[in-house]
Amino acid sequence: MVRVALWRDWDPIGVNDCPEAQDEYDSYVGGVCSLLLSGADGYKLRQRLAHIETVGMGLSSPCSHLDDVVRKLLAMVGR
Repeated sequence: MVRVALWRDWDPIGVNDCPEAQDEYDSYVGGVCSLLLSGADGYKLRQRLAHIETVGMGLSSPCSHLDDVVRKLLAMVGR
């Protein structure tokens, strides 16, 4: 579920329309799952994803829909 959410909903570099790139965000799934399972709040989760986007991917700012993605991820674990 987290993998699908990162691919379909997060997609900060806009590649989810390319089937060949379906594994583009797989390296982030484990870290996101760890945060969710450890009880991290929305702020921590948002900070981590924003860090990935700006530092790891080199984007100038986090995606505009990041808060929606965080809410969806938190809902997966009942928060």
